[in-house]
Amino acid sequence: MGNSGFKIYGYRWVMLVVYMFMVAMNQLLWITFAPITSEAVTYYGVSDLWIGILSMSFMVIFIIFSIPASWIIDTYGIRVGVGIGAVLTGIFGLTRGLVTTNFSLLLISQIGIAIGQPFLLNAITKLSARWFPASERGTASGLGTLAMYIGILSGMIITPFLTVGWGISGMLYIYGILSVVAAVIFLVFSKEGPPTAPCLPGEEERALVLDGFKIIFRTKNFLWLLFIFFIGLGVFNSVTTWIEGILRPRDFTITQAGITGGVMIAAGILGALVIPYLSDKKSKRVPFIRLALIFATVGLIGTAFATNYILVLFSGALLGFFLLSSGPIGFQYGAEITYPASEGSSNGLLLMMGQISGIAFIFGMDIFKSKADGSMSNPLLVLIGLMVLSVIASFFLKESSIIKKKEID
Repeated sequence: MGNSGFKIYGYRWVMLVVYMFMVAMNQLLWITFAPITSEAVTYYGVSDLWIGILSMSFMVIFIIFSIPASWIIDTYGIRVGVGIGAVLTGIFGLTRGLVTTNFSLLLISQIGIAIGQPFLLNAITKLSARWFPASERGTASGLGTLAMYIGILSGMIITPFLTVGWGISGMLYIYGILSVVAAVIFLVFSKEGPPTAPCLPGEEERALVLDGFKIIFRTKNFLWLLFIFFIGLGVFNSVTTWIEGILRPRDFTITQAGITGGVMIAAGILGALVIPYLSDKKSKRVPFIRLALIFATVGLIGTAFATNYILVLFSGALLGFFLLSSGPIGFQYGAEITYPASEGSSNGLLLMMGQISGIAFIFGMDIFKSKADGSMSNPLLVLIGLMVLSVIASFFLKESSIIKKKEID
């Protein structure tokens, strides 16, 4: 029994774990071809761009399906909404392994998995609010977001080894089986919510998507947050996509670029564990968002211009630790300041902004890189300037009333 008279159920951790497994599997399927681009080009007989489209399709599809997914999650609940994402990931993850030699069918399967993504990612704060008390929601959102990073990191590390040992066909089949297993586990063990809400009566009520949007777009703090996410997620998506192109003109090897990308994501996983936990403990959101953006900007500067490899690794770790840790705090903060708008609506809009900027930044960095040596110094300067703007924007944010109330209690 909580100290405010409501009961907290241990099954919340089971629910979070099965959800995290499903999210991690979906993100692993998204990033599959990034570390084996050259092998995939040879295997399928297509250009680098078409292999890139296998991953880029996730960003485009997310923009299209984010709001419908949020509506379904809010209207029919977590089990149905996330269940749709789980089923799509399981089915099309398996078909990828069954049609491995046909690129057209592979692309269709990839799009099917991509449609499932918003049904999974848009439920992070919904799940934390449905199952966890306010004092644990930052941590729960952090762990839910952490699953995304774990899936990406696992795909980057494991895929090349499976490709060497089993070939692209065998690797995709193994991933297909795992995606079915993840979907079955979620469908078997997931529950819509605990018998009683982990909060005071009335606090669990939320407006549905359309009504929620009216609240969201009248909330000045959330508009600033949208701007911050537009920049932050766009920087993350573009830097991770072009990490080799960023480092190659400074004479770093492909291996060093891969290690730098891995260190960046691994540090982000650590940050997503530590910073949201501290945010809950201190009952603060905004100071941690500001801190994360400031240090992430410093890390981006080092990643963009350092010529010493140790400094590049340190900068990448700094960028990943703080930029990725700001995500779950931002998701939770957005859900709190837009109450009673639904968590799915606020979460979905923040993620959608990151997909839009990710596409724009990725193409922009490629278009405006140096024609002489491929250097991305100029577009990186623009990204650094945008990060500085996001830091400035964070000083317009005001602490959420929900977290301040929790601090008083």
